[in-house]
Amino acid sequence: MTAQLAFDLPARAALRREDFFPSPANALALATLEAGGWPQGKLLLIGPAGSGKTHLAHIWAAASGAALMQGAALAQADIEARSQTPVALEDAEAIAGDPRAEAALFHLHNRLAERRLPLLITAASPPRDWGLRLPDLISRLQATAVTRIEAPDDALLTAVLVKQFADRQIAVPPALIDWLTARMDRSLAAARALVADLDAAALARGGPVTRALAAEILRLRESD
Repeated sequence: MTAQLAFDLPARAALRREDFFPSPANALALATLEAGGWPQGKLLLIGPAGSGKTHLAHIWAAASGAALMQGAALAQADIEARSQTPVALEDAEAIAGDPRAEAALFHLHNRLAERRLPLLITAASPPRDWGLRLPDLISRLQATAVTRIEAPDDALLTAVLVKQFADRQIAVPPALIDWLTARMDRSLAAARALVADLDAAALARGGPVTRALAAEILRLRESD
């Protein structure tokens, strides 16, 4: 079969509260965010890539009126303007080693504390592992309450696969979801990448996502 042109169009990400699937892996983090009242008004959400941190940050931002910011863009941000509302700072470890970015988070932290506005910070690892250099920032982050997203269970992997296919408007039978869950790498990042690969392969071939295609993609991923 002649391969078709495949356009890498962005998937429609569903990041509302009703799109989030609670499981034992993330239930405590979800409850902590929704309860609010964090010590000193700040919380650090830790979890591996693709684990749902961004989804939780969007849920909390929508409920609290928070501004969403990225760690990689913090050095160029107008901290005074950004600290007028609650803030959800994603992928905060990206600031490590950048003096301007570290200073920006230090000042953002202090401005929000002065105004009694909450600060949510997400990262893949604890601050001690980021490689921070600013002592005052390190001390403030060490005093921040922490909640974690744990390793995914079968129910969560299944839900993420279903959501990723739905975001891309791909219909697959439930049996294929179960088959994938039993054979894929056990991480949510792997689930997202697998669905993206299946989508691209199906588009290129002009056909549906089938078990045979999934088996081929899994073999290719294992050989990489």
